[in-house]
Amino acid sequence: MGQSGFSQIDFKKLKKAIGGKGELSTEEVAMGLKEALTKGVSTGSDKVSQPDGYFKNPAIKIPFPPEIKQVETRLRQIGLDEQVDEFVLSLNRAAEDAGKEAKAIFIAAIKQMTIDDAWAILKGEDDAATQYLKRTTSLQLKEKFKPVIQNSLNKVNATKYYSNLINSYNKIPLVSKVNPNLDDYATDKAIEGLFVMIAKEEKDIRKDPLARTSDLLKKVFGAQ
Repeated sequence: MGQSGFSQIDFKKLKKAIGGKGELSTEEVAMGLKEALTKGVSTGSDKVSQPDGYFKNPAIKIPFPPEIKQVETRLRQIGLDEQVDEFVLSLNRAAEDAGKEAKAIFIAAIKQMTIDDAWAILKGEDDAATQYLKRTTSLQLKEKFKPVIQNSLNKVNATKYYSNLINSYNKIPLVSKVNPNLDDYATDKAIEGLFVMIAKEEKDIRKDPLARTSDLLKKVFGAQ
């Protein structure tokens, strides 16, 4: 990613402004960053949890499990294209369902961010906030996403499609039998796609922080 937004801030100048007469405090800098990140994660989470949030976004669309790509190829060869397509759609619908759970987890992590965390993110790489959220929320996201994914996979018939497809494949003569864990695959891919979108929102914030934020953040970034 190119140098822009946050990464162009003159931190010496910003630090001089902190604690000066009527100027910025470190708390204001942290609050401003938290506000920007809260908007970013809210937008990213909302985008993935919309209908087609995953399915029609090529950057995060969940494909047929690649470790069993030969299953998809063989099933299409024997005329089961429609069933394979239905299964892929249902995987993405399950991820869109789970996406609704992400916002509250991210916002809680942002609220717990210390002033040191905020400064590290401001001075960090273009995806420093995304990496912070990965470190602080991935386990919780997996715990929260997995049961939602499991329920969603059942609700949208993905489990049924999957069982039927795997059974159809395993009945083909001379193939090695397969049955990877669908819940884990869908959960991991849903979280992976979510962070792709959060990273995109972070990049947008860094590019043009003033256009996306309140008076507080304009004050923070105006200090450069």
